Amino acid sequence: MKRCIYALVLVLAMAAAALAGERAVEDGRGKSVVIPDKVERVICSGPGSLRLLTYLQAQDRIVAVDDIETRRRAFDARPYSIANPQFRKMPVFGEFRGHDNPELILTLDPQPQVILKTYPTMGHDPDELARKTGIPVVTLNYGNLFSYKKDLFRSLRIVGEVVGKEERAGAVIAYMQGLIDDLRQRTADIPADKRPTVFVGGVAFKGPHGYQSTEPAYPPFQFVNANNLAYREGLKGKELSHADVSKEMIVKWNPDFLFLDLSTLQLGDETGGLFELRHDPAYQTLTAVKQGKVYGLLPYNWYTSNFGCTLANAYFIGKLLYPGRFADVDPAAKADEIFTFLVGKPVFKDMDAMFRNLAYKPVPLR
Repeated sequence: MKRCIYALVLVLAMAAAALAGERAVEDGRGKSVVIPDKVERVICSGPGSLRLLTYLQAQDRIVAVDDIETRRRAFDARPYSIANPQFRKMPVFGEFRGHDNPELILTLDPQPQVILKTYPTMGHDPDELARKTGIPVVTLNYGNLFSYKKDLFRSLRIVGEVVGKEERAGAVIAYMQGLIDDLRQRTADIPADKRPTVFVGGVAFKGPHGYQSTEPAYPPFQFVNANNLAYREGLKGKELSHADVSKEMIVKWNPDFLFLDLSTLQLGDETGGLFELRHDPAYQTLTAVKQGKVYGLLPYNWYTSNFGCTLANAYFIGKLLYPGRFADVDPAAKADEIFTFLVGKPVFKDMDAMFRNLAYKPVPLR
């Protein structure tokens, strides 16, 4: 019933907007938002918002950025940002994680016509922001490539509708789904008892973490049908996006292969996942550590989920676990193919260099 009411409201809003040289779109909250007929100027608020716009090849529409884009750091694992260094010189409209500054937004020249906002419950309230600035705010549910893939794909379509990039949005969705289908088809018929046990540690979550930090439903493992022990033991039928697994449990599992999310290197040389694997006596007992079966992966989260890295990591993991099924794949070249499609440039070497050239290689533990 509610859906019918929302649909009716949207139809009425679209009819009224058309008379005023405007149009209505339905945002991630199911709310009808009236925007200009042609949108040429936007700002992207919240984690991943500018990433989605860049995927749609519409990053030239932004008139300002949040402050994370202007920071210069030794580590930066956001392919969309690496491919667009001009973001660093853009005017700033607020702080990262959606903490927008309405006063700053009102000083922008030219003014944005629309504000695209992910994670609407984070930072500045979108309705209040719209009231204070007089600029329509279109909210987006960021989603992911696994349990909330529908949200991600819907958000891409919403952004495409706002900026007139519907065709590109469809192409990005088809490309992502095509890679996921390819990964699954390559490994679908591998018997359960032939699937190696795996664990990924050091996964970032609102900042860097040590080796116990993981993603129980880590999509690359799901895509290649790896036996992710944290998923089997940690979820127990419930969705969980992040977890800290006890060191004792990792030792008890003793996975065949260990993976290190290289975002943990931000913690420095005297702490973090790499330091722990090298110096913690408990981790030294793990078979994978003794046999050198610990491999570096591009960061999964960096200002929320890095979808290009997620897909690229899956091809590396697939190649490592099932080399015969991925004989035609060069993981680094595949990563650059993915980055080129999504953000316009091959940036694997840039990212690898930032992380001590440890991506898609055995991690030295001695």
